[in-house]
Amino acid sequence: MSQQKTFMAKKEDIQREWLLVDAAGAPIGRIAAQVAHILRGKHKPTFTPHVDTGDFVVIINTDKAILTGNKMEDKIYFHHSGYPGGAKYVQAKTMMATKSDRAVERAVKGMLPKNSLGRDMYRKLKVYKGDTHPHEAQQPRKIELKLVGGSEE
Repeated sequence: MSQQKTFMAKKEDIQREWLLVDAAGAPIGRIAAQVAHILRGKHKPTFTPHVDTGDFVVIINTDKAILTGNKMEDKIYFHHSGYPGGAKYVQAKTMMATKSDRAVERAVKGMLPKNSLGRDMYRKLKVYKGDTHPHEAQQPRKIELKLVGGSEE
């Protein structure tokens, strides 16, 4: 009787792919959850928790992404400059109008591991407001995300 060994992916053996996601009309949270899943590599049979097996993801049309419910009015983005009294608060409505790409990046980053492996995964994310991007040379494959639920307002 032979002993079956558990498969462990090695950094050198990983095959990365470039994927293109169109965020137009989709809720930011649902996009972020599925993109984080792809960046981690959980969609592959070679997934190994301690190795970055994920693919590169290019997200376009973030200016057309939506927030459901009252989030446009109620959601507040917070950051701190590091100086006394340096707290900055930005309403979601303002963030989506000016820096929608940052809002999507932040949503995805929040769903990745909080360690050096998560930071490596985050570097494979490319986000753009419009429908053009500088990654045509990589020939990204367009994918459709499964956006179940969520009311489009």
